[in-house]
Parts: sequence; structure tokens; C-alpha cells
Amino acid sequence: MFAFIAREPILDKSKSVFAYELIFRDGKGGAYPEHSPEKAQYIEEQFHPLGLDDISGEKSSFINFSSETLISRFPTTLDPASVVVELADNPFTDTGLLEACQHIKQLGYRLAIDDPMMLSARHDILPLIDIVKVDVSRTRFETIEKHIPRYLDANVRLVAEQVNTPDHFATCSDLGFDLFQGYFFAQPEARIVRQLPASKMNIVDLMGEVSGDSFDINRISHVIERDAALSYLLLKFINNPAINKRYKITSLKHALNYMGEVEIKKFIALLSLTNLGDEKPLEIIHMSLVRAKFFDLLSQQRGLKANPPIGFLVGLFSLLEGLLDQSMSDIVKQLPLSDDLNNALLGKNAEFVQYMTLVKAFESALWMNVIKVAKNLDIDQKQLHTLYNQAIVWGNGVRSVITAHYPQAQVREN
Repeated sequence: MFAFIAREPILDKSKSVFAYELIFRDGKGGAYPEHSPEKAQYIEEQFHPLGLDDISGEKSSFINFSSETLISRFPTTLDPASVVVELADNPFTDTGLLEACQHIKQLGYRLAIDDPMMLSARHDILPLIDIVKVDVSRTRFETIEKHIPRYLDANVRLVAEQVNTPDHFATCSDLGFDLFQGYFFAQPEARIVRQLPASKMNIVDLMGEVSGDSFDINRISHVIERDAALSYLLLKFINNPAINKRYKITSLKHALNYMGEVEIKKFIALLSLTNLGDEKPLEIIHMSLVRAKFFDLLSQQRGLKANPPIGFLVGLFSLLEGLLDQSMSDIVKQLPLSDDLNNALLGKNAEFVQYMTLVKAFESALWMNVIKVAKNLDIDQKQLHTLYNQAIVWGNGVRSVITAHYPQAQVREN
């Protein structure tokens, strides 16, 4: 359906993903794009288009629609159970928009609006609105506190936008918001120097093993076999149909023979990260998965050495600060990682600095940055969209395996 897209998570108070807002490169202001049949066919043939299930998985999708689309060309094929219709334009001035929204509500869709000044409660459209989004970086907290009760009284859910620190999350939660958009969940809650707990040292050992050129299968087997949970989860990963559709893998040595050293290193690293961050929101692990696959595909495209899979590892470990609540410089002192991986994580490798700029551009729909980095890397920017789409699909598939076994996810995701 779509080839050029970004998504931003919207989390609830437990920091579990409620929905993803979808931002389209081909739509005005990120709104739903209206491709001609010819262009739609071209995208399908040339790129890796995504459907809503590919992008958002089992979560809802917030999609902005222009007034013109809502009034005359609304795509009723979208599933009202999973799509939240967000008004891209000012709803107070467009003739016919109120009637169009009434019709869309009758079809079963939820409606959302951006209301930075919290004025919609004075407009006829409010009874139709299910969700109001407020940019807390542009609105005074005194204003929010004053107006928030009338929304709550009207059973309108409130999304705080631009929530980018744990402190902002706590403040907005106290004010009455129950949904939050921003990357606060990936930020350290407190930068303190502390040692990793002894219970994580098995994980630390594994992280060191996968980042070097050598690979001691007997040593790795010993580390995993002495932790039943690790053994179980590794086999669940490797037997996931998104990863291995052909053979039932019964042991690490069997997996090594079937998958090869490089792929095993990737999944042991993934397993390590999942267990290292088991007290954090699952979405930070999910973002790490997408980054890992994206960096891996970029590294292959650029012809970088594949063993150790440095691109995969840099992407996977790029959010360790948020997972461990420490600075990256303090983290790398405690982990037995290779010098190449440490330098990349500390921003001392020019190649991976470009990758980081690029993935953050995709995550936040900074399309001009995508074009700039594409030129620097000598890769067609549309090809970069294809690689990122593949990373999203892969990340969703692996997440589905993690969710049932991730300690916090068992509570948050159900």
C-alpha cells in the first residue's frame, strides 16, 4: 500500500504501545497520500510497499487526512477497528467537514484532532471527537491544567505530543493525559554510574562473545545452557517462522550448523539485549530491533565486513543509554565489546554516524535528512526506504516472539 512512510509510537501510562502515528512522505504535511493508479502500480513493482498490518502490527494506526480527502475521497477500505482518523486541517473553518466527520463516525472510525490551544471544546465538532492531541512543548502547563477537565468530562482521550524526557512524561501523566507521543521511553531516567547487577553477567559474557572475530561455540553453549530461560528463548527466536521456515532447530550447535556463525551472533546479541533490558518498555527493544536490521542491510549495501556483524550490533545496542539509564561512555567501560563496536557506539566512526542520522530521520519523518545522507552514502534515497521497510517488517516479526516471553510485556501488552 505504502512505500515511503515513517511511524511514531503513541504509548499509554504503562509505556506500552497504544498505536503508531503514520507520516507519509508523499502526502501534504505527512497526510494520507492519494496516488494515481499508475504511480501505485509503479511503487508496488519497484519498491517494498507496506500495508497497515506490516507497519503497525496489531496496534492501531493514527492517519492524518486532509479535509478534501475526508469530504470527497475518504478510503473506506481502511479497517475502522484499527485506524484512527486524524484531521490534518483546522476543523473550524472547512465547509462540509463537520458533515463528513459525522459520516465517518457512522462508519465506525474514531476521530482525533490536534488542538495545541485546547479550543475544540468550544466547537460543534467536539461531540464527534474521541481523541485530542496537545503539543506540550508549545502549550503552557497552566493552560492545559485549566482546560483539561472539560475534555475528561466529555470522555475525550488526551495525547500529549512532544514528550521527550521522563520528567515530561511524569508531568503530563499527573495532569491527566493517558497517551503520550515522543521518545521519552528511550531516554535514561537518571544518569548515574553503577555496576551492572551480577544477575546480568551471563548476558554481558554473551555480548562480548558476539562482537569479536573469534567464535567459541563451546563457551557460548556453556553460558546459555546454565540459564534455562536463555536456552528456551534462543530456540524460540530461531524457530520463529519469520526467521526459519524450514527446519526445527533443537540446540545451539544445531542452529550453528544450519544458520552459520554470523546469523547466530546476531540472534545471541538480540537475546542478550532482550534480557538486559527486561525492566524497560518493550518498545525500546522494538526500536533497537528495527535499527539493528536497518544497519545490517545498510552495511551489506555498503560492502562492509560481515563477521562480526558490526552494523547489526551497532543498531541493536544504539539505545543502551535508555535501557541501562547510563551514558554510553560509562556503559562501554562495563561491557567486553570490541574496540570497533565501542568506537561506533561512541560516535567515533564516520560511517555509523551517518547511519544514526539516517535512522533518526526515518523515525521522525525528517525527509530532507534522508535525502542528504542518501547522497553522502551514494545510495538512492528511495532504495533506503525499501531497506527501512524491510527492517520494520523484520522487527515486527521478532517482536511477536519476544512479547510472550518479555518479562514486563506479559503485563503491559495484554
